Amino acid sequence: MDMKKVIARLESVYREKPHRVFSMYLNTDPSNPEQQVGDWKIHLKNGLNNFESYLNADGDQEEKKNFNKINEKVQQYIQENELNLSKSIVIFATADEEVWFAERFQMPVETCFYWQETAKVDQLSEMYHQFPKTGIILIQKERIKIIDSVLGSVSNTKQFALDLITEKWKELSGPQDELEAVEFSGYNMRTDKLEQRFEANRSRLYKTFASKLDKLAKDKQWDSIYLVGDKKEAQDLMANMNKPVTDIVCKNMLDHEETKVIDVVMA
Repeated sequence: MDMKKVIARLESVYREKPHRVFSMYLNTDPSNPEQQVGDWKIHLKNGLNNFESYLNADGDQEEKKNFNKINEKVQQYIQENELNLSKSIVIFATADEEVWFAERFQMPVETCFYWQETAKVDQLSEMYHQFPKTGIILIQKERIKIIDSVLGSVSNTKQFALDLITEKWKELSGPQDELEAVEFSGYNMRTDKLEQRFEANRSRLYKTFASKLDKLAKDKQWDSIYLVGDKKEAQDLMANMNKPVTDIVCKNMLDHEETKVIDVVMA
């Protein structure tokens, strides 16, 4: 998803009464100290009911019909994703379905509802400014994991492992590859000699991977790059990259769940 294009497209939308644009920012963050478990359901119900009450009082039947179409679609989306929520839900919609944007994000928002001529994209734009297209590179000796993310959500992941004998980086394509990489990294298959050779040649070995990383950063159009891992290893990799690194996070998180990694990087 190219969020720059999405925001630009939403900013161009204009619908006059009775064909207006629905915008919703719903905070579903369970860690929010100001929010009790399930409070977001109350905020959602109240927000939608307020519009319904206003439209009933206004008496424009066509506008009410348009809002009801959107309301049904919003409720369906919530029901389908209720068991897999993140920290927020953002929705933009029109009754003719020319506009339908619904996403769950790992970034909190201020709960707000709008029914107006234009899409209210201010919070979405600020979220993108805070966490644009980003590459998070997790380093742990001869294993590297790449998280491609935007607005705090995971777009894609890749894992690579270095064969200490051939000194070639291999992309891991599935669970079996990952298992073999872990086993190879273990003490059962790894000798002190191989370990010493890796440490002695770490900069050179990371240099061969840095070129892959630079290409990926260009292809993915990352605005920010974070290296997460041992400080010396991260510095060796950064020194061999052409793309600028936003920051180094000195924590071993290669085997952590992706959303937890993003939370640490965003902190």
